[in-house]
Amino acid sequence: MIYLDNAATTFPKPKQVGAAMRGYVDKLGANPGRAGHDPSVRAGALVEATRSLAASFFNLDDSRGVIFCQNCTDALNLAIKGSVQPGMHVVTTMLEHNSVLRVVKTLERRGVITLSIVAPSSDGTVRPEHLVKAVTARTGLVILTHASNVLGRFNDVETVGAYCRRRGIRFLVDAAQSAGAAAIDLAAQKIDLLACAGHKGLYGPQGTGLLCIRSGLALTPLREGGTGTESARMTQPDEWPERFESGTLNAPGIAGLFAGLRYVTKNRAQILSHEQNLAMLLTRELSHMNGVTVYPPTQGAPQAGVVSFNVGDLPSGQVADLLSDRGFAVRAGLHCAPLVHAYLGTTQRGAVRASFGAFNTPSELDAFCAAVSEISRCCQ
Repeated sequence: MIYLDNAATTFPKPKQVGAAMRGYVDKLGANPGRAGHDPSVRAGALVEATRSLAASFFNLDDSRGVIFCQNCTDALNLAIKGSVQPGMHVVTTMLEHNSVLRVVKTLERRGVITLSIVAPSSDGTVRPEHLVKAVTARTGLVILTHASNVLGRFNDVETVGAYCRRRGIRFLVDAAQSAGAAAIDLAAQKIDLLACAGHKGLYGPQGTGLLCIRSGLALTPLREGGTGTESARMTQPDEWPERFESGTLNAPGIAGLFAGLRYVTKNRAQILSHEQNLAMLLTRELSHMNGVTVYPPTQGAPQAGVVSFNVGDLPSGQVADLLSDRGFAVRAGLHCAPLVHAYLGTTQRGAVRASFGAFNTPSELDAFCAAVSEISRCCQ
């Protein structure tokens, strides 16, 4: 099977990721930060080393602002629910994943916030000036995906971040599809909150995620409970990161995430170039096939390793099944991003998504293009 579903989770992982997880389970295994014995101390040191590495990777000045989460959805929930206040106006976009949309729509229905959702332009990106037009005097939070999980186009987070910082508006970036490949600098891009999936471009295991919080930002915890510190208190500690990390951490997953972070720290530029080249080649090849529609129709904006398309009038799920029969793993449907498909006019049948990782090859791309071409010819 040729795996082209890296936007869902990267596969394969670097070998050192699995080795690190096995090493933790087989040789360490203790609960980090919950005791003074050597295994617990060593486990805690591994957690803090991972936190420090992530802070350095994203240029966060205080590693205590790196919060370990279950996944990117968990990180986004903490960022959004921990930021909003009654009566606040929130601005987001049609490009967002349901990890954002369902949270803000629920808050809107409950009357906690008012909400504006900005449409993308023809090139599949949201223009900063369009976001600015949606801002009101009550806007307290702007949420923007760095790269759409359907269209793969990079949004201009730096311009939006600079505007939000000038206006004193909190800026949350969903980096599920960009962290690990694209250059992300919280200080330079004026990002207040950065949500990341550990199991995608950071090449860690599933069950890991990060929320990076700018120093000095007030944020309400999503959950309370045991932290291993200040146990005599009946209220949640104020100190970071314990304030946001109740309960036992996924230490084996964090061990794997540390290995993944080390891998992308050494190879980030090459990974991005490799994924972009494959996406560009696939977009070009598919655009030349009769009966194949590539999204968005306008090309030219910087792109991550994600390409979505449809073949003739076939439902996207049928095309994915035909590709699976030929040995290719892709994803079809709405990709948990319904407003993107409303924008594309593909709500009924969705789209087929091929997404690349560090270990895909040009020969795999050639074989995939041949398979899509064959399916396209058969349905004409």
